[in-house]
Amino acid sequence: MIRGLGTLINAAAIIASGVLGVTFRKFIKESYQETMLKATGFAVMFMGAAGSLSKLIIIEEGGKSLGTTGTINIVISLALGGLIGEIIDIDGLFQRFGAWLRHKSGNDSDNQFINGFVTASLTVGIGAMGIMGSINDGIYGDYAILAAKATIDFVIILVMASSMGKGCAFSSITVLVTQGSITALAAAFGGMLTDAMLTNIAMTGGILIFCIGINLVWENTIKVANLLPALVVTCIIALI
Repeated sequence: MIRGLGTLINAAAIIASGVLGVTFRKFIKESYQETMLKATGFAVMFMGAAGSLSKLIIIEEGGKSLGTTGTINIVISLALGGLIGEIIDIDGLFQRFGAWLRHKSGNDSDNQFINGFVTASLTVGIGAMGIMGSINDGIYGDYAILAAKATIDFVIILVMASSMGKGCAFSSITVLVTQGSITALAAAFGGMLTDAMLTNIAMTGGILIFCIGINLVWENTIKVANLLPALVVTCIIALI
């Protein structure tokens, strides 16, 4: 049982698809790249909405009607998390790290590098699937969820890299750090996680993914990185 293997598989898939995407980009017209990017954005929006709604919508007693749960939790988590994120300026940290990566990798002339890195990092790095998969990997050494995520990320990054360039491939660093950290924490403190916390993470994470899709269609509309603390706030709410 090798804990962390799922994250390594996921990162390798992102690097491979990023390289392929950049190669294909040379043969795709700019207008086609724009269409592919917006199509990916709409797909990501539906993925995020589906992930969140699957936890928000419940079947009422008798199975004759639908209801919702956790809406107040989401409002508080996103509002408070967004405030914390703005104070810390997580989006600015991402931008500066992206600029540093662009310089160190010799891509100073690539105007899309930072946007590609940040957008791809958020797309593949904060979803409920990655969080849940990392937790399973850390507690049980089961990387099946992350292996499935690697397949999905391969397709997403392939399309994004074809439109946004080399920066997308470097999102593998974000996946290694975030999912690797979650796996390590789960291995050490997995017993502290509750079903309510995992449900809240899925609801809030789905909304963040939806926001990323909006940014792909309407560029830089929402500073999604500044909403990341909402994932921590929603866990605290579950404990309370």
